[in-house]
Amino acid sequence: MIQAALGDPRFALRKGLLAIALTAVAFLLAPGTLHTQTDCLACHGDQSMTDAAGHSISVDGQTFSASIHGSLQCNNCHADIKGYPHPDHIATVECKTCHADETAQIGGSIHSGHACTSCHGNAHAIFPKTDARSTVYPLNIPKTCGNCHGNPQLAKKYHLPNVYSMYVDSIHGFALSKEGLLVAANCQNCHGSHHILSHTDPQSPTYKTNIPTTCGTCHASIEAAYSAGIHGRAVAAGNLKAPVCTDCHTAHAILQPTEAEFRMQSTPICGSCHTDKFSTYRDTFHSQLGLLGGYVQTARCWDCHQAHDVRPASDPQSPINKANLVKTCGRCHAGANLSFVAYQPHANARDRKLNPGLYFVRLFMNLLLISVLTFFVIHTILWLIRSRLQQIKTKSNGGENA
Repeated sequence: MIQAALGDPRFALRKGLLAIALTAVAFLLAPGTLHTQTDCLACHGDQSMTDAAGHSISVDGQTFSASIHGSLQCNNCHADIKGYPHPDHIATVECKTCHADETAQIGGSIHSGHACTSCHGNAHAIFPKTDARSTVYPLNIPKTCGNCHGNPQLAKKYHLPNVYSMYVDSIHGFALSKEGLLVAANCQNCHGSHHILSHTDPQSPTYKTNIPTTCGTCHASIEAAYSAGIHGRAVAAGNLKAPVCTDCHTAHAILQPTEAEFRMQSTPICGSCHTDKFSTYRDTFHSQLGLLGGYVQTARCWDCHQAHDVRPASDPQSPINKANLVKTCGRCHAGANLSFVAYQPHANARDRKLNPGLYFVRLFMNLLLISVLTFFVIHTILWLIRSRLQQIKTKSNGGENA
């Protein structure tokens, strides 16, 4: 019977499988042998496991398996580990082994020297940027960057503005965090991912002359209008004094243009460059209602000149060209005609050559006002002196009669 069993093919198959299994066990238990994730997690799966310095060296096996590196074996990254037991001190993982291009880009950026995990998070829990669990998923990028750029101590150390708080309250931050719009601009859209350069570097997307193109990635029609205008043409010609998007909208605390806060500050923004026009605007009815009266809907610079496609009055396409004034003013003033648009919104009463009539009227009115005030001041002073002398005389006469 035993002989029959030995001659049975099924017995031979079982014997072969047993031999293979025993060989595998011997291989895994042998010192100096490489192991699978399961073998490494036999120790590192313990959540309480720490190194000699007390730092956690545990790995969540389930999370790692689901991560972008889950298909790799541990020693694909920990290349100096050849078997078990491994050295107490192991070499730092070199991400450049697989990610050479990204490493080179970071090396030439302002983040040179920072570890990949500074942005990508736990090395054993890195997910694709399209995964909502990823630290570089669009909705998570502001918070990831804010770990440094929203940290008061780091901001002070590296002389950086605390841009995170400004961004989250901006139109972009609100659209991203409150509305969940993945297309809303985040840090990476403007600054890039790995090859992030200083805004003073001509190669940076946030360098002044590159900003219109950077913003135009999302705001294509606005970029086209800006480029056609006098400001865009000046920047394209190399004039760094001409305004770009961030000069008017700022870089991080960008407001909705229809908000009252933006409208109220828009005219002083234009006035920071156009000081002569700003001073004359302040003398107008529009300014009295807007800047002084706080009336939000009164005309601002861009209501007449447009916001992006700003052109000189000599340009036939300019809204302030003589041929277009009735239409421009008519947007607010129904029934505007040629007589109505003869009004000069920037008339300078202080410039005799430019506006002689207005200059002399102003001069006359000022002289009249000064004369009247001077007369009444002198009259009041003389009246007080006369009144005082009258009191003294009355007291003197009263004493003599007594």
